[in-house]
Amino acid sequence: MRAMLVTVSAPAAVLAVVVGVVPGAAAAQATEAGWVAPRTPDGHADLQGVWANNNVTPLERPEAWAGKETLSDEELAALRVSAANAVGDGDALFGDQLVLAAIEGIEATSYDPATGNYNQFWIADRDFTNRTSLVVDPPDGRIPAATPAARERFRDAAAYRREHPADSYTDRPLQERCVTYGIPRLGAGYNSYYQIFQNANHVVFLNEMIHDARVIPLAGQPHLPEAVRQLHGDSRGYWEGDTLVIETTNFSSTASFRGSSDGLHLMERLTRVGPRTLDYEVTITDPTVWTRPWTVLIPLMLSDEPMFEYACHEGNIGMDGILAGHRAEERAGQSQ
Repeated sequence: MRAMLVTVSAPAAVLAVVVGVVPGAAAAQATEAGWVAPRTPDGHADLQGVWANNNVTPLERPEAWAGKETLSDEELAALRVSAANAVGDGDALFGDQLVLAAIEGIEATSYDPATGNYNQFWIADRDFTNRTSLVVDPPDGRIPAATPAARERFRDAAAYRREHPADSYTDRPLQERCVTYGIPRLGAGYNSYYQIFQNANHVVFLNEMIHDARVIPLAGQPHLPEAVRQLHGDSRGYWEGDTLVIETTNFSSTASFRGSSDGLHLMERLTRVGPRTLDYEVTITDPTVWTRPWTVLIPLMLSDEPMFEYACHEGNIGMDGILAGHRAEERAGQSQ
C-alpha cells in the first residue's frame, strides 16, 4: 500500500512533502519501485545509519477513526493543519497526544502548571502518514485486552504507587532513574533516534534514550539458559532475505513494557524499503498480560545528523529533589 509521508514542523506553516511506501499490515513488505537495498561486504542488506521515529501516527487507532485503516489525502491535509494549530507556540505534545488533540480540536496545555514543562521547541519535527494506527494486528488497530489476572495486578500496582510514590528511589520507574527505557521503545518525537551498526556476526542497536546498546549475535548461537534473565532480554538475530529478524526472550522480572516483564517475547523485523525508510515491525507476546499477540509497524526515517548523547545517568541529582519533595509532603501532612 502506498502512503503519503509528510514532514511537518508543528509550530510552522511550511510543509515538505515526501512520498514513501508504507505496508498495510504485517505481511510481506514492498520496496520502492526500482530501488535495491545497498549491501554490506558480507552480502546482506545494509541497515546502518541513524534512524528516527518521529512518526505522528498514534499507537492505537482513535475511536474517531474506528474501522478506518487509512486517511484520505483530504483528511490527512486537515489533520496536519489541526495538529499545527494544537501546538502553536505553547506546551509540548508527546507521542499520541498530538493527533488526539488535533482530532478533538484542543490546544496544548501544561500538564504541570505549578512548575511548567517542555514546550514544542523540544519536540522533533513530526512525520505524518495516512495510516490511523501503528498497531497493524489486530486489524482494528487496538492493543488486545488484558487478561483478568493482569488487570488485577495493574490495579494492585496502581494502588501501591498512590500510597508509596517515593518512599525510596526504588519506588520510581527505571526510566526516571536513568537506568533504561526498556525495549521495545515505541515512543516518538522526543529523543526517539536509533543507530544501527552491523558486521557479518553482530548487529548493534543503539537507543538515543539513555544510550542503551543491544549487541545482537547473528551466528546462530542458542539463547541463554532459562534461568539467566536480563532487563533487555536475550536477543538473537538471523536474516530472512533482506529482513533482519530478532527474537528476544529471557526478560528479567524487573523489566517492564506496558505491564509485561519476564513473560515478554519479542519478534522484531527490520526491512529497508527505500533509500530513507526502514520498516520496524515488532510482534509482542505475553499470555500473562494480553489475550493475544499484537504487532506494531513503524516507518523509521534516515537522519543525516549524528545521534547526540542523552545525558541521563543513574544517580542523577533529579532523584534527590524527588525524594526530598516527597519527604516535605509527608512532614506537611503530619503537621496538619
